[in-house]
This record gives sequence, C-alpha cells and structure tokens, in this order.
Amino acid sequence: MDTHISNKERLTVVKVGGAVVEDESQLTQLLQDFSNISGNKVLVHGGGRKATKTATLLGIESKMVGGRRITDADMLEVVTMVYGGLVNKNLVARLQAHGVNALGLTGADMNVIKSHKRPLRDGIDFGFVGDVDKVDGEMLATLISKGITPVMAPLTHDGQGNMLNTNADTIASETAKALAPYYDVTLVFSFEKKGVLANTDDDSVIPVITKEDFLRYKADGTISGGMIPKLENALAAIEAGVNSVVITNASDINGKQGTVIRKQ
Repeated sequence: MDTHISNKERLTVVKVGGAVVEDESQLTQLLQDFSNISGNKVLVHGGGRKATKTATLLGIESKMVGGRRITDADMLEVVTMVYGGLVNKNLVARLQAHGVNALGLTGADMNVIKSHKRPLRDGIDFGFVGDVDKVDGEMLATLISKGITPVMAPLTHDGQGNMLNTNADTIASETAKALAPYYDVTLVFSFEKKGVLANTDDDSVIPVITKEDFLRYKADGTISGGMIPKLENALAAIEAGVNSVVITNASDINGKQGTVIRKQ
C-alpha cells in the first residue's frame, strides 16, 4: 500500500478541543487556518466545557472520574444537544462563511461511526459512552470526493437506537485510519501547547517522535500523564496507514511547528 501512497490525494484530519471551540479569538483564527488548508479535509471537534455549562443551567450535575465524563441518561441528552447541535452547526455555518462546504455529522448519520457501550472499567460504569467499532471510510470518502468537508461531532451510535458520547481524539484517530486506504492522510491533534515538550519549558518542543523514541521517553519520564494515550493513539494511526500525525498548538494547524509522529 505504501508504494501507492504518493499517488493518492492529500487529506488532513484536524481535531480541535473544546477549549479552543469556546474561545472566540482562538476559534476565529482556527477556522481561518482550517479553511486555508489545501486539499481535502475533515474537522473533528470537542465541546466538553460547553456541555458542562449547559448541564449546570439545566440543573444536571456533571460527574467526572479521572477526567472522564460519566454520561447518564440526562447527560446524554445534554451532550447530544450541545455536540450534535449547538457546537457542530455553529462550526458548519462559520465554515460556510469561509467558503468551505461543510457537513455536520454524528456517528449515527449515514451509520458512519458505530460503537458499543463501554463495559465496566475498574468497577466504574461510564454510562452512555461509546468505544468505536467501525468507521465507514468509504462513505466519508464518497462525500469528500464531492467536495464536502465533514465536521464530526464526538457522538456515535450503537445500532440499537442509542446515541453514545465518544472521545473526540478517538474519533479523529479512527476517522484518519478509515480514510487511509483512500487518501494520503495527515492527522493533526491541536491543543494548548506547541507540541510534545521535552521539559517544562513551553519552547522545548520535540520535533519528531518515532515508536522507539516514544518508548524511550516514556521509560525515562520525559513523556507522562495524558500525553501517553495521545501518543499511543498517534502511533496506532501510523501503524494503520496514516501517513503522519502532528501534535501542535491550535494556532499552528498548518504544521509549521509542533511534533511530528513518524513510523521510523
């Protein structure tokens, strides 16, 4: 497959977190930068803070365990409204204003992402939270080939009539993997830092990380905490045929800096 990769059209999958979505100046810049990315593209968004705020206004308590949201029936209604409606459609409308023909999708739309309800983990019931089983890359590729830019909300479904709250990083990674047979895919995780850092200095960006580098940095403690699963996701995407993964600041999604994850 790699021998043909240069013959494929380029496609960029950008994941943007809820913190950027809710900061007007950052969001304005991000949408401008995203619209300037050449070639085919997909936007995957979060929106957790907006969901928490909306739940509070509705008198619904947000329950978190280890930074992960417990999604009971009431909270599922909130995240479906906020992610699939408020956040998603505002992004779609604003991208249209930039000349990007965007289409907002949850996993239930066209059966594009099917998941199963997460089983108990360490005795914790996360509720209506989905772990991805399948992304329909062919369906997404069909849309993209018509000049449509999918905007993916962090929601999937189980095929039994239930929506499921699903991690946006996972949706971005699984979407990139599913599109790798059709396109030369670059996956961009945008967040608040300039990249993967070697130390506490915000400018100590590690430019390139391979699997060997990751194992070494993990062993010596350079990489720890939430960055470990993010890099594991990134490396899994590379192994599944994604051409490159970039972890960078939301203000630099065009990849001038940041950390590039490569196979070797």
